[in-house]
Amino acid sequence: MSAQPAAGSSPALQQSLGTFQLWGIAVGLVISGEYFGWSYGWASAGTLGFTITALFVAAMYTTFIFSFTELTTSIPHAGGPFAYSKRAFGPLGGYLAGAATLIEFVFAPPAIALAIGAYLNVQFPQIDPKLAAVGAYLIFMTLNIVGVQIAASFELLMALLAIFELLVFMGVVSPGFSMANFSKGGWAGQDSFSALAIPGMFAAIPFAIWFFLAIEGVAMAAEEAKDPKRSIPIAYITGIITLVLLAIGVMVFAGGAGDWTKLANINDPLPQAMRLIVGDHSKWLHMLVWLGLFGLIASFHGIILGYSRQIYALAREAYLPRYLAAVHPRFKTPHRAIIAGGVVGIAAIYSDELIQFGGQTLTANIVTMSVFGAITMYILSMLSLFKLRRAEPHMARPFRAPFYPLFPAIALAGACVCMATMIYYNPLIFGLFAAFMALGYGFFLATKSNRAMHVAA
Repeated sequence: MSAQPAAGSSPALQQSLGTFQLWGIAVGLVISGEYFGWSYGWASAGTLGFTITALFVAAMYTTFIFSFTELTTSIPHAGGPFAYSKRAFGPLGGYLAGAATLIEFVFAPPAIALAIGAYLNVQFPQIDPKLAAVGAYLIFMTLNIVGVQIAASFELLMALLAIFELLVFMGVVSPGFSMANFSKGGWAGQDSFSALAIPGMFAAIPFAIWFFLAIEGVAMAAEEAKDPKRSIPIAYITGIITLVLLAIGVMVFAGGAGDWTKLANINDPLPQAMRLIVGDHSKWLHMLVWLGLFGLIASFHGIILGYSRQIYALAREAYLPRYLAAVHPRFKTPHRAIIAGGVVGIAAIYSDELIQFGGQTLTANIVTMSVFGAITMYILSMLSLFKLRRAEPHMARPFRAPFYPLFPAIALAGACVCMATMIYYNPLIFGLFAAFMALGYGFFLATKSNRAMHVAA
C-alpha cells in the first residue's frame, strides 16, 4: 500500500527500505533503553525484583510483536496503530490509537536527548546537558529531513555500533562481576523475598517497558519499505530477540559490577558501572562514554523518524492540521512533521515545573508519560487484531499471529496489568496524559467536517 498524498499536496513517501535497514530501525529505535532509563526500576524494586518485572514485560513484548506483525503486514500504513484501530473501530478508534502513539513517540525523544546531554557532561562537565539535548534535536531533525534512505542507513550503522558497545561493556566489567553484588538488597532493599517487595515490582513496570519501548515504530516505516509483507516480519522477530538478549545481559552485568544502588537514579548507569570496575581514568571508561552515545543517538534518531510519520499520517487524514502532511518536494520526507515534533520535545526538556513532580526526576517522569501512550496503543492494537479477525476473516494476512488467540491474549492481558499498576503508582502523570488525550479529542470533534470533506475527496 503506497501513501497517497492529499489532494493538491506534495508527493508521497518513497519506498526504498530493505529488510536489514528495517531491522536496524527496529533495534535502533529501542536500544537506548539498554543504556539508561531502566535503572530507575532498581530504585523501587531492587535488582532481583526488577528482574522479575523485566521478564514479565519481555514476555508481553514478545507476544505483542508476534501479534502486531500481523497488523503491520496486513495494513502497511505510515500511521501504524492509527490505521489498524481506525479500520477496526472507526474514526474514534483511529483517534485514540493515533493520539496515544503520538504521545509515546513525542515524549520519548526528550528523555533520550537528556541522556545524551548527561553522557556528554561526563566527558565535558562544562557542557549544560539541556543545551546538548537541544543541539541533538537540531542535528538529527536535519538528518531526518534530508532523506529516509540516508536516515535509515545512518540508523543501521548506529544500531550496529551500539550493539558492539554493549558487548564491549559486558566484556570489560565481567572480570569484576559478582552475583553477590547483584543480589545484595535485591528485593527492594532486602536480601530475601517478602510480600513487601511486590509493590516495588509493580511500580517498576514503566522502566522495564523502557527496555523495549518504540520497537513498534517499524510499522510507521511500512509505506517506505520495498517489500513490507516479507521484510517487516523478519525485522520485528529478529529485532525483539536481539533486544531481549541485550537487555538481560546489560542489566545483570551492570548490577554485578559493584554497589548497584549508586546506579538506580541516574541517566548514565553504564559509564558509572564501568567506573566501579576500571576507575575514573581508564581509557575504557572514556571509550564507553563516546561509544555509548551511539546507542542513544540510534534511538533518538529513529524515534524522530517514527513520530514524524505518525504526525504525517494523522495530518494526511485531517486528524491534525493538514499543513503538517506536507512532504518535501526534493527529499520526500515529512519535514513539517519532523519540525513540529521537535518543537514539542524541546519544550518538554525545559518543562521542569510541569513534569517534575511525584519525587522522581524529570527524565523518569517523561519516560512514564511516554509509556502511558505506548500501553494505551498496545491495548488498542490487540483489540483491533481480535476485532479484524472476526469482522474481516478474509482480509489478506501475509503473516498470521502464531498460537492465536493465545499470543495476542497474553499481550493484551499484560498491557492491561501494566496500565492498571502504572495508573495506581503514577496518578499525577496519568492525569496529565489524560488531559493531553482530552485536548486532542476536542480537536478531533472540532474537525469532524474536515475529515468528512477529506473522505469525500
